[in-house]
Amino acid sequence: MLKSLKLLSDPTRLRILMLVGTEALSVAELQEILGMGQSRISTQLSQLKAAGLVSDERSGKNNMYSCTAAPDLMEVAQLAAEEVEEVAADRSSLRHLLRKRKDTARAYFDELAGRFGKDYVPGRSWKAIAEALIKVLNYKVVADLGAGEGTLAQLLAQRAEKVIAVDLSPKMVEFGQALAIQNGLGNLEYRIGDIEDPPIDSGFLDLAILSQALHHAEHPQRALDAAFRILKPGGRLIVLDLVQHQFEEARQLYADRWLGFAESELAAMLEKAGFEAVETIVADKETTAPYFQTLLGIGAKP
Repeated sequence: MLKSLKLLSDPTRLRILMLVGTEALSVAELQEILGMGQSRISTQLSQLKAAGLVSDERSGKNNMYSCTAAPDLMEVAQLAAEEVEEVAADRSSLRHLLRKRKDTARAYFDELAGRFGKDYVPGRSWKAIAEALIKVLNYKVVADLGAGEGTLAQLLAQRAEKVIAVDLSPKMVEFGQALAIQNGLGNLEYRIGDIEDPPIDSGFLDLAILSQALHHAEHPQRALDAAFRILKPGGRLIVLDLVQHQFEEARQLYADRWLGFAESELAAMLEKAGFEAVETIVADKETTAPYFQTLLGIGAKP
């Protein structure tokens, strides 16, 4: 018991035990939930396994780890876990991961998407599909948060009654507004502001979009909280960003504050902000270095 308690005094090992005590998980799944490297998690699992607190079983290509700790030890571990701040977020991430497991159709549709455009068919492209979908959008008031020069905002203005493009750069706002006037987009308004506190009234929007903007935020959670505030009940948020990566040069090349986000991390942040019906998927994978992947997250304000 003393040896086990000593092992569980480490918060990371305690977090892992709480997770595998709820559901058998692979190293890759633990990576996604905890946001840690494979070697670190494998080391911790080895120590827990040596102490008889977890066991593993082969399932397909993965080893699935589950809890084998005695019930009396788990009672103490549960009490200790309440003192670890990250445990609540781990539970939320685990719920999201288990929902993903049930989505058996997802792999099939990913395969379909990969084939789209692989063979040349005249007139068929993702650009054409995107243009068609924009034309049938049925949102009245939309905001493009972190809009830059507002390319997306200008596309949305073709259909929405009103589009608000928010960006921190006065030059970007000036350029985008001039472009909107030049193209006769009177329903497109540019505003200078921070995505963590956008200059938009509470409960004003039907749809908010953060397209490759969240990883520039100093505090991403605040940006999602702000998006929740400015949406109407029933309004929706779309987040397009990068999957967590290790391309450090992005900080200098693109002024990125964060190197993307794990799927489970984005889902947990959306839920913490108050969003329901949260979904995340990896929507695209680049085939050339540095192999960025596009993360799509969607949530609804109740």
